[in-house]
Amino acid sequence: MSVALIRSLILYFLVIVLYRMMGKRQIGEMQPGELVLAIMISDIAAVPMQSAEVPLLSGVVPILALTCTEVFMSFIAEKSPAVRKAVTGEPSLVIADGKILVDEMRRLRFNLDDLFEQLRNQGYFDIGEVAFAVLETNGMLSVLPKGNKQPVLREDLKLSASTDGFSDTVIKDGILDKEALSRIGRTEEWLEKKLRERNISSVQAVFLLCADTERVTFLQTKKEKK
Repeated sequence: MSVALIRSLILYFLVIVLYRMMGKRQIGEMQPGELVLAIMISDIAAVPMQSAEVPLLSGVVPILALTCTEVFMSFIAEKSPAVRKAVTGEPSLVIADGKILVDEMRRLRFNLDDLFEQLRNQGYFDIGEVAFAVLETNGMLSVLPKGNKQPVLREDLKLSASTDGFSDTVIKDGILDKEALSRIGRTEEWLEKKLRERNISSVQAVFLLCADTERVTFLQTKKEKK
């Protein structure tokens, strides 16, 4: 039993390390090759975990080989547009000037129900609002609305630029992240002042505090959490 547990933990941490090497993507953002690799690795890793008679190296070696191949192919694809196109494909225009490109959708085996679902996920419930739509290589749809449906920008209204910066998590569950505080260019004295302004006695009393270079953007105490 202990042997099976150790073998499983070794494979578990190995797979985590290798996926970290391949970059940060969600399942829905994976390219075809990455998705195939994920499926193959899960199948290969399952065999040594299920049977103690199978040598551990029978799982480790193929997993390492597949991962190295994927990293190598990613490097080649980055340097060669032809290889990149062959491995990952290329984006396809499915709506142009407000018109659905039926032939292109048939070629992609992408039906109207799929199109409407992706548009709703993007917040477009009326296809008449869409000027252009591109089906990306990861299967996601990128949408450009028609001119009268595009969001208004601050510069369109002649407004000054917002001073809001990147908001970072400074306190999480009563623990201060000094690196986050440094990233937003603030000191512990500034933080203590902000807490006193809200009658909060200590960092430990805070459940979550987020701040940017200008201000505290979110604050919730542990009492409010309860």
